[in-house]
Amino acid sequence: MTQQYTIARLGHQGDGIADGPIFAPRTLPGEVVTGGVEGQQLTDIRIETPSDDRVKPPCRHYKACGGCQLQHASDPFVAAWKVDIVRAALAAQGIEAEMRPIHTSPPSSRRRATIAVRRTKKGTLAGFHGRASDVITEIPDCHLLAPELLAAIPVAEALAVLGGSRKGILAVTLTLSSAGLDVSVQGGKPLDGPLEASLAQAAEQQGLARLAWDGEVLAMRNPPYQQFGAAKVAPPPGAFLQATKDGEAALLSTVQEIVAGSKKIVDLFAGCGTFSLPLAADAEVHAVEGEPTMTQALDQGWRMAQGLKRITTEARDLFRRPLMPDELRKVDAVVLDPPRAGADAQVAELAQAQVPVIAYVSCNPVTFARDAKALVAAGYTLNWVQVVDQFRWSAHTELAASFTLSHISG
Repeated sequence: MTQQYTIARLGHQGDGIADGPIFAPRTLPGEVVTGGVEGQQLTDIRIETPSDDRVKPPCRHYKACGGCQLQHASDPFVAAWKVDIVRAALAAQGIEAEMRPIHTSPPSSRRRATIAVRRTKKGTLAGFHGRASDVITEIPDCHLLAPELLAAIPVAEALAVLGGSRKGILAVTLTLSSAGLDVSVQGGKPLDGPLEASLAQAAEQQGLARLAWDGEVLAMRNPPYQQFGAAKVAPPPGAFLQATKDGEAALLSTVQEIVAGSKKIVDLFAGCGTFSLPLAADAEVHAVEGEPTMTQALDQGWRMAQGLKRITTEARDLFRRPLMPDELRKVDAVVLDPPRAGADAQVAELAQAQVPVIAYVSCNPVTFARDAKALVAAGYTLNWVQVVDQFRWSAHTELAASFTLSHISG
């Protein structure tokens, strides 16, 4: 039975929420909508009274594709909504902070994407999954991916023909690098001699910089370097990389502003050196990361670079073994860039260590706000927050924030 609802707000996944709560994807606050209810989901949605913020989605794939959630909303609306998500998360912890204007990456700028590929009777089907679905939507005119990345989807299809099973879906991560395409495949057939040979031959024919299959490097014509400041780094297959160069530059610029003047910096959850290597232009850096292959890549990048100050690396699980206060003595600043779970164990030790300056980079406003509360309780001031949107048209929100000890804030 069709029912009518008024959308009150958007949830954290970008869905409209009406009283109930009833969740209505791709609706906006203030809209009057009708549809059928299945559980808490509104289906077969019809927009009866559209919002002034509703726009025509720029991408023709939007209706079927699950890669974006918010193309039906105007850019100013999305920008304000993402800033409000961070503001509300902080308010829930009793914190207010200056919110700087959001920085949003341009369309067609994603340098990395995981393409789903399924073998079919006629060949292959490659693209993004539909919303909450195993159905794959082809994306030849995707507005997210950089043109060079979009042009590389046939590579994913060719690999699926060789090593995909008819039953499963291949996850092919394509990353642009200075040496060409870096490809990492998960979910393929188990390797044997003939398959390994055919995949290596395909990598050569396609001109790939590197091909990894379920974590094992099968071919590397050239190291797939990423540029971090003055250094070039070849990340291990599947290693974390900021989604867009534009977003990475915005986060780095903010971090550099926060730690300016520091001579000794500790970079926690350092990855392959996104922040460590550029910061080493002006400061000594100790980079700590849980995955040894990443610290090795960072160290090698530093050793090949010219003109950087000393970087030391440490492979360490910061969730189980956070750096302790005595290890943070004589440190001028800490850069903290944890995964979505946040860094509550490490933040507890930072609070005791009383490091003068903390640059906190987060991809989860809720865990960031939780950790911010602990720092504020320990005498830190949250000076300001810079929201960075490099996952355009998605519900994903990132930020960088400046903390200083209250007695030196200013």
